[in-house]
Amino acid sequence: MRILLVDDEVELTDPLSRVLTREGYSVDMAYDGTTGREFAAVGSYDLLILDWMLPGKTGLEICQELRRQGKSTPVLFLTAKDTLDDRVEGLDAGADDYLVKPFELRELLARVRALLRRSSSPSYETTTGRLTVADLELDYENQVAYRQGRIIELSQKESQLLQYFMENTGQLLTHAQILQNLWQQDKEQPNSNVIAALIRLLRRKIEVGKEAPLIHTVYGKGYRFGTSAVES
Repeated sequence: MRILLVDDEVELTDPLSRVLTREGYSVDMAYDGTTGREFAAVGSYDLLILDWMLPGKTGLEICQELRRQGKSTPVLFLTAKDTLDDRVEGLDAGADDYLVKPFELRELLARVRALLRRSSSPSYETTTGRLTVADLELDYENQVAYRQGRIIELSQKESQLLQYFMENTGQLLTHAQILQNLWQQDKEQPNSNVIAALIRLLRRKIEVGKEAPLIHTVYGKGYRFGTSAVES
């Protein structure tokens, strides 16, 4: 696995590179954003670890440029910026994870392993409070999703429905199963028209423009979630 590490703090970058190398990764380093962007453009990397604030070009700008070009290489931000607005801005720019300095080395290595597993297994990946299928990530604890650099605000029911779909990727889910899962605590359950309306609203949010459809209707039976629909 090849990793590009871009950070202008030599006292952090050099020892971190040695640790990653001992873990079995091949590591390239850059100490400014301009060089880092050039490396990212020509190299075939499995993961980019970027400092947010860099001379020449920021890590945020590097990430945004790569996403605009359609590159999906996982990006982990290392930064001293720790506000909610900063985290949202970083994720909205297309970052896959975010680690605030100073950090524990064990946590960084764990996040590196998780991101590399996710990129090598595109069908399904789960971390604490999050689910990922293809290029869609759901943070169900905060009722937000991320796709193609977009942040998607969800209602409670939309988040519950999307979580249920993502936890059962590739499975045919009937109207009865969806009703039971989403309204199991309610005394009265709505009819199937409510499900259809909810799915229509969810599709409008997670399938925009040329993004690949993820919710597939299996006519007369229910719905299937994933990158392709398979009739039963």
